[in-house]
Amino acid sequence: MAAVLELLLQDEVAASAVVRWLKASQSPCAVEVKRAAPPLLHPALGSSGKYPGKRKRREGKKTGRPLEVSSSGGMLSGKLQPSGQNITFIAKVEAQDLLRKPTVKWFKGKWMDLASKVGKHLQLKETFERQTKMYTFEMQIIKAKENYAGNYRCEVTYKDKVDSCSFDLEVHGLILIFFINNSGEGQEDAGELDFSGLLKRREVKQQEPEEPDVDVWEILKSASPNDYEKIAFQYGITDLRGMLKRLKRTRREEKKSAAFAKILDPAYQVDKGGRVRFSVELADPTVELKWYRNGQEIRPSGKYIFEHKGNERILFVNNCMLTDDARYHVTAGDEKCSTELFVREPPVIVTKGLEDTKAYIGDKIELSVEVSEDDANVKWFKNGVELPLDSKSRYKVKVEGKKHTLIIEEGTKADNATYSVMTTGGQSSCKLKVDLRPLKILHPLEDQTVRLGKELSLKCEISENVEGKWYKNGQLLQPSDRIKIYHKGRIHRLIVDKSLIEDDGEYMFVPDAYNVNIPCKVHIIDPPKIHLDGLGDGNTVTVVAGTKLRLEIPVSGEPAPKIMWSRGDKWLMDPAARIRADNYPDSSCLVIDSAERDDSGVYRIMLKNEAGEDTAHINIKVVDIPDPPAAPNVVEVGEDWCIMNWEPPAYDGGSPILGYYIERKKKQSSRWMRLNFDLIKETTFEPKKMIEGVAYEVRVFAVNAIGTSKPSEPSKPFVPLAVTSPPTCLAVDSVTDTTVTMKWRPPDQIGAAGLDGYIIEYCFEGTEEWIVANPELTDKTKFTITGLPTGAKIFVRVKAVNAAGPSEPRMHPQPILVKEVIEPPKIRLPRHLKQTYVRRVGEAVNLVIPFQGRPRPKVSWKKNGAHVDKNQINIRNSENDTIIFIRKAERIHSGKYDMKVKVDNLVDRATIEIQIVDRPGPPQIVKIADVWGENVALEWQPPKDDGNANITGYTIQKADKKSMEWFTVIEHYHRTSATITELIIGNEYFFRIFAENMCGLSEDATRTTESAVIAKDGKVYKNPVYEDFNFNEPPMFTQPLVNTYAVSGYNATLNCSVRGNPKPKITWMKNKIVIMNDPRYRMFGNQGVCTLEIRKPSPFDGGTYTCKAVNSLGEAEVECKLEVKGKVVSMSPKLFLRGEEYRSGHEAYFLNVCDHSRELHFAICCCLVWMSEIKE
Repeated sequence: MAAVLELLLQDEVAASAVVRWLKASQSPCAVEVKRAAPPLLHPALGSSGKYPGKRKRREGKKTGRPLEVSSSGGMLSGKLQPSGQNITFIAKVEAQDLLRKPTVKWFKGKWMDLASKVGKHLQLKETFERQTKMYTFEMQIIKAKENYAGNYRCEVTYKDKVDSCSFDLEVHGLILIFFINNSGEGQEDAGELDFSGLLKRREVKQQEPEEPDVDVWEILKSASPNDYEKIAFQYGITDLRGMLKRLKRTRREEKKSAAFAKILDPAYQVDKGGRVRFSVELADPTVELKWYRNGQEIRPSGKYIFEHKGNERILFVNNCMLTDDARYHVTAGDEKCSTELFVREPPVIVTKGLEDTKAYIGDKIELSVEVSEDDANVKWFKNGVELPLDSKSRYKVKVEGKKHTLIIEEGTKADNATYSVMTTGGQSSCKLKVDLRPLKILHPLEDQTVRLGKELSLKCEISENVEGKWYKNGQLLQPSDRIKIYHKGRIHRLIVDKSLIEDDGEYMFVPDAYNVNIPCKVHIIDPPKIHLDGLGDGNTVTVVAGTKLRLEIPVSGEPAPKIMWSRGDKWLMDPAARIRADNYPDSSCLVIDSAERDDSGVYRIMLKNEAGEDTAHINIKVVDIPDPPAAPNVVEVGEDWCIMNWEPPAYDGGSPILGYYIERKKKQSSRWMRLNFDLIKETTFEPKKMIEGVAYEVRVFAVNAIGTSKPSEPSKPFVPLAVTSPPTCLAVDSVTDTTVTMKWRPPDQIGAAGLDGYIIEYCFEGTEEWIVANPELTDKTKFTITGLPTGAKIFVRVKAVNAAGPSEPRMHPQPILVKEVIEPPKIRLPRHLKQTYVRRVGEAVNLVIPFQGRPRPKVSWKKNGAHVDKNQINIRNSENDTIIFIRKAERIHSGKYDMKVKVDNLVDRATIEIQIVDRPGPPQIVKIADVWGENVALEWQPPKDDGNANITGYTIQKADKKSMEWFTVIEHYHRTSATITELIIGNEYFFRIFAENMCGLSEDATRTTESAVIAKDGKVYKNPVYEDFNFNEPPMFTQPLVNTYAVSGYNATLNCSVRGNPKPKITWMKNKIVIMNDPRYRMFGNQGVCTLEIRKPSPFDGGTYTCKAVNSLGEAEVECKLEVKGKVVSMSPKLFLRGEEYRSGHEAYFLNVCDHSRELHFAICCCLVWMSEIKE
């Protein structure tokens, strides 16, 4: 790690300040500078003075860079500043080769981390300059004190590298002196940053002439521990703890003790309320040990706790008090060792000061302050004079733990003063101000609005019981018969009976002795009123449409009310509108120009003023001729007549309907003819004397007391026509359990209107309710009535319908029984299924067998006497046939299939024989029966498996031993023995035989175990006889599984090899669970090599995998562990490496790596893992 440390000591200095610097161990030199640049500690070149600072690394190596001090003028520069000002230390670290921010710690001495002291008097800051890539760390000491002197150290840490620089700080009166040491660690006598000293008031010490150097440590070595504090005070040592630690480490010649292997320290120091630990180590653990305090033996208790740890004896003193400041010693046999305990009492400081307080005469006043200690001694002062706190004093003090409260029971003007509190470590003050209590208006006067003649009452309430006066419009009010004034305590009241208009004005109440007035306003009002005496009952006004209405309404009220008219939610505000309101001081007039029927309704008039409001509703009724009726509807048509009806008009014109006029005309004509001269009160009429076949239209007029309405819309054109004659030849076509099919012929007389369709109706026997079977007309002469209950009897009738309406019905003379006629079942087996149905293995079987019967027969199948397995054979039944379907035939599908068709108790059966055939197996034992001359006699046995078909023959082949090429000798041979002739003398032959059926030759052939030698004439050679070797053996793994590491997302394979006879069955397991039907695994083997491929594994696929081999002679298994690591993200630039194919033929791909130095180690590790897996 390359780092540069720069130390900057800077502050505001006065011009021509004197600066003293100490270089190494030389004497200080004074330089006069004028606002010189602050000194920097950093590597630099030049003739400037050097301060050799060494930076140490934790691994034992040193940076070769010295620390140098340089200034802008080429000479040393510094500053002399008075005590109490700020000091800033700056450390700079170069970060060009660093990947992240280094860690910087500031220490005082060797153990105190200044990060825990950050606060009001110490601040730490850090910044980063992106251009120079330089980290800057600052430590600022605010208001430096003399006790801040000591050794400081700055330590920089980055990963496992550490660099540090230390320096000394001395504060002498008004002069600030810095030492930069050549050590990277704090000195043993380094002072601690004691911030408690910042709260103490110290006098500025005058610089004294230098005295001859005195070795304080030599004096302390020879002095008694009782004199340590005296010597430290004499020589200006403020860090007693650091002094004791250094004194402890000094090499003093101690007398060897026979009882103690380790004795007590010379002295111990502890804060009040803290815990101290005394420890000695015995040379002989059996020696009796006793502890003493000021010569008195210490007994175990809650305060004093003894512990034994091997040869070590420990005494703990808990909750140390000032009384525990004493001399302690421990005896072991005749020997003893002693020490002294110093208990330091912290000063009492003010944690929460007094606050300025305002109060009123007579109030209870409390001034509170909080200090750092419970039940501490606190003094109270008033204007600098201590307050008497005896029982006769007005002042009381209440103490609640750390909270102290000064109580004044009843405040007076004399209590106005500055109060202060003082403790051993601080003080606080506040100002108390006591004033006259101000007058408060608890309940002011309220503005009132009073109705004429009602009582006026004004009331107010103030905080003091004083007299007062009432005023009206600035005039003083005096009590009278009508005006009454009341005063009771703090409440003042004014009452005026039977208020008049003159009582309106501004009223005011003024309390005596106070410059305060309480005002209010009073307003006298009279509510408005509407006078409707001239209107009739119900406030209804009737007007004829088209005429003008002017309605005048008298009104009253004080002040003059505001008049508003409205109709519904709409206000009549427009003075130029057709409907408007004209308002006058004593009346209001509603005007409607040319009234319309829509103007009918309820109108509202509203009066409103300050006294209230009044509302009245007036009903305006506009009468007019009625609306035209709706278009008439012709409901029935005859040969020269029709029947029509209509709906009354939606609006009767505000007057009841007196009757109707009816008119008609021919459709081609425009002349209307009135049919009645007297009003018809009903809404039904029957016009007569019309011409058949001519289209007519009719319309209606409504009449009320005002007049006749406009005509209605004409009706739809209609033609007076006659209905057809009834249908003929109604008969039953067919009957089922739920349906009846009827057929008929058209009517004999249809007429000019034609025929639109037929309506079929039925009713059950014993009822008179006819049910329409077809909701819509049918134009066919045949119809099936559905949804009938089985066994019921119904009557059926049919009507012919045309424009004139339905004809007379044609009814079936007899009731019809709803029950299907039973037809015996019969299977119509196809001719090709009457003999054995043969199919080869793998072919589809699809058989359709028709049958007949009524009602629908029930079909059932059996195979060889058992029910058919529907999971293997599909059977579909319909009303007329049944289908048996096999998608891929197997030999197990062969057999006799029995089909049964049943209707009630009638049954028909059929049997179908299905034969699924396949190639036969090879013949059984083939042997050479005899060899003579050029002939060989062969014998064999038929195959065990004939392929479910007769063996039709055999095929015999021969092969010379030298070439082992097979040649067919005989084909389609039917016997189980044959003679092979015309063989070549001197050759040796093998023979094999195939079996043959209707599917072809067997897949395998049976070969002779021995060969036939066609020997020459002469001596016959006899082959030696050897015993057959037994090749059977239990399974044994020749290559075990190995532990494998895989990368997530890339296929992984596990390989092993096994041998055994008979061929063993291989089973793969994961974590002792058999792997079956899992698409993520692929298992295969070849020539004894077993492979398990795991496709794109994930960390979940990791575990113990086992390969198990089993045959009839035994079993064996091997196992390995598979660990799946997460996928490595490829890095750029990419470098692809591909290994050779290995084992099962899959390619091994190496991970992408990059040539960056910080990623090279990781990439090499990944490649080695893959290479080791390939090698295995």
